[in-house]
Amino acid sequence: MALGMHKLGAKKREARKSLRQPGWITLEGGFAARACVVEDLSSSGAKLTVADNNTLPARLRLAFTRDARGGRPCEVVWRRGRTVGVKFVR
Repeated sequence: MALGMHKLGAKKREARKSLRQPGWITLEGGFAARACVVEDLSSSGAKLTVADNNTLPARLRLAFTRDARGGRPCEVVWRRGRTVGVKFVR
């Protein structure tokens, strides 16, 4: 019974695609891009691994190329060690 409930809950959560792909973080108003690893990605957010999450502010941009002029604005929603969860914002 509990297994069925777990499956139901999992369906509600947005499907995340496992990537383990390099990404680049730029800070608002900043020009230097920092490397990160995009662990997984959904339409609403991503899980990232960074060298040092203590220096990450609440808002940043995530791009898939080092020329991070593009990228998507994000807000950090959780931090666990070197892993952070971000949600995409407009």
